[in-house]
Amino acid sequence: MELNPNWLARLAEYHPDRPAVLWRGRWISYADLYQRAVRAAQSLAGLGIQPGSRVGVLSLNHIGYLDLYFAAPLLGFIPTLFNHRLSEAELQNLVEYTRPEVWFYGEDFSEQSRKLHRSSYPLESLQTLPAQPLQAYQARLEDTALILFTGGTTGLPRGAQIPYRQLLTNAFQTCMSWGLQPQDRYIVATPMFHAALNALCTPLLYLGGSVILQEKFDPAEYLRWVTEHQVSLLFLVPTMYQMLAQHADFASASLRGVRWAVSGGAPCPAPVRQAFKTKQVRFKQGYGLTECGVNCFTLDLDEAEQFPESVGRPMPHLWARLVDAQGAEVQQEGELWLGGPVVMSGYYRQPGDTTEALVEHEGRVWLRTGDLAQRDEAGRYYIVGRAKEMFISGGENVYPIEIERALYDHPAVLECAVAGVPDARWGEVGMAAIVLRSPASEEDFRIFLKSRLAGYKVPKHFLFPLELPKSGPGKILKTELVARFREQHA
Repeated sequence: MELNPNWLARLAEYHPDRPAVLWRGRWISYADLYQRAVRAAQSLAGLGIQPGSRVGVLSLNHIGYLDLYFAAPLLGFIPTLFNHRLSEAELQNLVEYTRPEVWFYGEDFSEQSRKLHRSSYPLESLQTLPAQPLQAYQARLEDTALILFTGGTTGLPRGAQIPYRQLLTNAFQTCMSWGLQPQDRYIVATPMFHAALNALCTPLLYLGGSVILQEKFDPAEYLRWVTEHQVSLLFLVPTMYQMLAQHADFASASLRGVRWAVSGGAPCPAPVRQAFKTKQVRFKQGYGLTECGVNCFTLDLDEAEQFPESVGRPMPHLWARLVDAQGAEVQQEGELWLGGPVVMSGYYRQPGDTTEALVEHEGRVWLRTGDLAQRDEAGRYYIVGRAKEMFISGGENVYPIEIERALYDHPAVLECAVAGVPDARWGEVGMAAIVLRSPASEEDFRIFLKSRLAGYKVPKHFLFPLELPKSGPGKILKTELVARFREQHA
């Protein structure tokens, strides 16, 4: 099978003047976007970059991400995208791990970047560095198109090697299964160093749609842009949707042109979904992983509203199975394994972790997601929680996500997270960290949860922080919450 990793060149021929990307108030056409990619590739060739070279990026959302993304198949280098929210020590560890040959940065990270890498340049210089003519090069489907670091909630993040086949397969099956249209517009507000390039940005550009780059998420600006730029699709993580719903401008914002909103990264709390329902925005739950890139399930909008906790059914070019701890297939609930052309090729320079994550079974390579899922009789999947997050209290399995969903029904809860912590009597018990919207006590929550959950599921401990710690992509860092609890109860 042969596919074209350099597909942007074709779209630049099909509709050269169509607006592709809005960047800092100016629309960039498909022809101009491709010319920027060519010029970036020529600049990198002038720096001596070769096929397989890693090119590091440290920036807020920036047009330079797309310059490098579309230049990569012209030269064969690998954009390696670093989380700008990490500490300098953490970034230094990742630099030593991936060894980028050259480094590009956004304007907010110049001083830090010069410390991290001796060959550092501003992203804008991709269009101005001395150019070297490009040699003929054909990227192959198994070549690494990106290195994306996994969430890294524990230990050093791992660099997932994303092949071109993943990007292309995700693009065309997202277009087909999610019903994207060339007229659609979407604001790239989630971090481009993570999965934002792969989630809706690539599929929409692949289809000939338009994307708007927001350098840093700002709820007021986002709401204003939805109206001003006739945005039709929303893709955010739950925390960002919550920030929109709580903003003073939300009540008056016009979201009339939005066809639907999808939540990724974690299940979206019911009160947040309800807030958007009052604005006539239809909502569905997404599911994906950096390693399986990244839109793994699909569900019709009517069905998504009828089954709001479901992520849907597997995409056309993806297989799913549920297995027990021994790897035997089960029907109702188990660890979710995914297989197909959207699975990564492995973790960069980490063969042990790759072997642990990718399992060959019956002629297919499966990704062990680490997520626990259920499947109903109609084939719809539901994410129950992380296998590593499940804890056993008095011999009973407890899934934090179930408790979190119940807590979000309480009017005093703004945000919450539940984790298991050691207990002398029960082995483990629940600890709930709750950011309050209005005053409430531990006893209020215990009474509330006992009316909805079995007694062993009700958390024994409660914390009331002013905010919850989060990773770059907006996921709640439960390991930090557990560490805080242990410090307080040493």
